Amino acid sequence: MITIRPIQPEDDATIAHIVRSTLTEFGANKPGTAFADAATDHLSVVFAKPRAIYFVALVDGVIAGGAGIHPLDGGPDHVCELQKMYLLPATRGKGIARTLIAQCLDFARENGYTQCYLETMPALEKARKLYEHLGFIYLDGPMGNTGHFSCDNWMLKDL
Repeated sequence: MITIRPIQPEDDATIAHIVRSTLTEFGANKPGTAFADAATDHLSVVFAKPRAIYFVALVDGVIAGGAGIHPLDGGPDHVCELQKMYLLPATRGKGIARTLIAQCLDFARENGYTQCYLETMPALEKARKLYEHLGFIYLDGPMGNTGHFSCDNWMLKDL
């Protein structure tokens, strides 16, 4: 059974491990990614602000991953960012990412955002294909000031 709920402080270490192990799996464990973000260690605090949320997906009560919506740092008020969308390998390909993203985008619309931005990289090919399928289009350059200089695929979706 899949359950999706907002992050809790006791989830922080598990989600940080999932983010970093996934980036390591794809050779993206380097500066300029979520791997090196200090914020990755306390997502419950980072997302505890207006117009932000981080959802955790549980499979049979065990954390499988998560995804969040956050105001785009350095961007216009109407643009949010889909952040830290990562799942454990054994839980991929089961529709969990699609469900997480749908919940994130619903939250974004409900909170007045009209566009959703994300940053990714070529190594995360399956994620990029999902984003494309969900209507995200590629941009020629980054938006805002995320600090993720190693992410060189930028995408945007009208909500």
